[in-house]
Amino acid sequence: MLEETWQHKYIISNGIRLHYVTQGQGPLMLMLHGFPEFWYSWRHQIPEFAKDYNAIALDLRGYNESDKPSEQSAYVMSEFIKDIEGVIRGLGYDRCVLVGHDWGGAIAWCFAYAHPEMVERLIVMNIPHPAKFAEGLQTPQQLLRSWYIFLFQLPWLPELALQAWDYETIDRVFTAMAINKNAFTPADIEAYKNAAAQRGALTAMVNYYRNIVSSLPRQGWDLLDVPTLMIWGEEDKALGKELTYGTQAYVRDFRIRYIPNCSHWVQQEQPELVNQYIREFLAYS
Repeated sequence: MLEETWQHKYIISNGIRLHYVTQGQGPLMLMLHGFPEFWYSWRHQIPEFAKDYNAIALDLRGYNESDKPSEQSAYVMSEFIKDIEGVIRGLGYDRCVLVGHDWGGAIAWCFAYAHPEMVERLIVMNIPHPAKFAEGLQTPQQLLRSWYIFLFQLPWLPELALQAWDYETIDRVFTAMAINKNAFTPADIEAYKNAAAQRGALTAMVNYYRNIVSSLPRQGWDLLDVPTLMIWGEEDKALGKELTYGTQAYVRDFRIRYIPNCSHWVQQEQPELVNQYIREFLAYS
């Protein structure tokens, strides 16, 4: 589902080269993907919001066509925040509508706290507030859901598992978790496999998790003064719905929209509904 008007570009930010796809003109809407994805996870949102925005979907550092620093220490939240700041300013903007899913959502949360003046609106999908996630990891049910985080702490074994049998795990991560099995075509799965197969990508992707303790501090979260929308697919096997409860204690202007019969891959399984909820959120004053 590629659009001829999409453009592939690169930008230097925080000392590395990042790849992005852009369409449209106007205010900046910056979209940040999760694991094990790349800019392509926003293929249903880019053309929709390009009608009113300069819609940009970024390849995070370590992913797809963006640079992949070899040091594990390069994959920490402080560096991710600098990446996003450099992208926004490098594109000639001083603020944006920031949209994130999964790891991209975690980065979006932390960026909004670090630079609230640069975030006009915050939209996060199937990623809890960092404080709620830290709380969740103290419960047996979320620890069981998050088993893969502990696997990813091991050296080299996670990379071998992800690339085994022609990256079958990448396939299963999407197709086995999805409620709507038609959301991912064989071409979509091949795109994700090809992105993961790029030299250095698997280690970079796993390094996000290897540094997760330092990337997501457990305290010091003030009341966020950025209007925030959370969209949550209720059948997320990795992150329990209960992680969303009480988020309003951390955000002054908070809205949440649950989507039933939908997995972690919310913007790909229910793109029309996700786009509708985003538009409604952007329209309210």
